[in-house]
Amino acid sequence: MSKRVEITDKAREVVDRLREEHGDLMFHQSGGCCDGSSPMCYPLGEFRVGGSDVLLGRIHGCPFYMARDQYELWQNTHLTVDVVKGRGASFSAEIPLGLRFVIHSRLFSDEELSALPAVENAVDPD
Repeated sequence: MSKRVEITDKAREVVDRLREEHGDLMFHQSGGCCDGSSPMCYPLGEFRVGGSDVLLGRIHGCPFYMARDQYELWQNTHLTVDVVKGRGASFSAEIPLGLRFVIHSRLFSDEELSALPAVENAVDPD
């Protein structure tokens, strides 16, 4: 079965470092406020999700959420979370490390689209 979101090995290493400091983590795909359209990483529960968000999947044990209205625009797109050097203008947990998470995207093939699981409504992790 196809996945809507995945993560690179390099980004997994950063998640492991952040998990040592912050415990369980979560991601939320930013809709353009603060830092463009970037994946934001927070300690689990620090960013409140609710009825206006969907759960796209899990990456390296972390739930990955997106605003429902943004998902409507991106629903045909596969996302890969990666990390690059540089400081983003956000509140994401990796920023103090001099790194920032970024998204690489591509359109799903027709075959992948037909095999995708439905997204779930977000449930606040608290």
